[in-house]
Amino acid sequence: MAWMNLWRNRGRTLISITAVFFAVVLSVLLRSIQGGAFEHLIDNLVGYYSGYAQVHKRGYHDEQTLENTFSASAVLENKIRSTSKISWVCPRLESFALAASGDVTKGVMVVGIDPQIENKAIALGMKKISGKYIGKAFDEVMISDGLLKRLKSSLNDTLILIGQGYHGATAAGRYRITGIVHFGAPQLNDQVVFMTLASAQELFGTGNKLTSYVLFTHNNSELDESTAVLSQKLGKAYEVERWDEMMPDIKQHMQTDQENIRIFMGILYVLVTMGIFGTLLMMLVERSYELGMLLAIGMQKSTLILLLLLESIFTVMAGCAMGLMCSFLPVYYFNQNPIRFTGEMGRSWERFGFEAVIPASTNPSHFLSQGAVVLCIGLVLSVYPAWKIMRMNPVISMKR
Repeated sequence: MAWMNLWRNRGRTLISITAVFFAVVLSVLLRSIQGGAFEHLIDNLVGYYSGYAQVHKRGYHDEQTLENTFSASAVLENKIRSTSKISWVCPRLESFALAASGDVTKGVMVVGIDPQIENKAIALGMKKISGKYIGKAFDEVMISDGLLKRLKSSLNDTLILIGQGYHGATAAGRYRITGIVHFGAPQLNDQVVFMTLASAQELFGTGNKLTSYVLFTHNNSELDESTAVLSQKLGKAYEVERWDEMMPDIKQHMQTDQENIRIFMGILYVLVTMGIFGTLLMMLVERSYELGMLLAIGMQKSTLILLLLLESIFTVMAGCAMGLMCSFLPVYYFNQNPIRFTGEMGRSWERFGFEAVIPASTNPSHFLSQGAVVLCIGLVLSVYPAWKIMRMNPVISMKR
């Protein structure tokens, strides 16, 4: 009977379903864009380079110099690899130097890597836009395209690196630019020089020492458990830092954005509540005579309440189901065609080191969570007709 009642007045039912439908679509789209922005930011700054966590010698976080390096050890690396949830372990030696090409000089970050491991962990080879991926040669480097433009250089040009090595020694080397890579984060894209780990250790005179083991997990949600276990394994000689501890400004930026999004989502939920509640009021006014007559001829109030609850549940569930199915289309569109900021807003994003692009996230949790929220709002509001029935006087309702 509840299902048949819905279609006695198709216009009213369609208005109710449409209100729920648009509520689900808008909430899913907004939540997906927010989630996509954060995922893209983390991929740019974490998945592309810094890793989800890093292992350093104790004190390196406060004083990031070559004096705070540690010796590479198979035993230490095996301890890290044996920790659950850690998928890749990348040894690195990082330091700063002055790069010169022709008559142009710039400060750069020199990163010594194991090319094969880095390619597997962060797909570094896929970020190559020109030239070849670095191999085992000591005189080859691969630099970011932003730095290439700043140095006014081109592929196969000579790059001179001068800096301070281990224990204050002079570090100097002459290299050939054999590859060019591109990173989404402008700050990273304007300063990185990659070379083999052996080349960097020779340049800075560190022997077999490293500044860090860079760790990657399958996803960010597994990070806390893995780093806590690893810290206990390694003891006090080493520090294990998560990406949000290494880059607290990024974490603060994300928290601020989350608070702003909560405000927008709250306003949206208020509008959703008003829309659904308005359709319920319209339904009660239109059916006042009918409901009063049903009570007058002997229908129990509990039965009538159940009938109206089922009608509301069917309406809300139909709207949510249609909204979830149709919301995938705009989310997928903005995932494949991200929102790009240009002009002053785009430049302001880049000044903070972020790529001015916001793709929508297709994570199923965004769909399910927003569908569940709108469904709960609809079900809670369905209690209002029950409350009105409990107070209803059949004679007065039929007169109205």
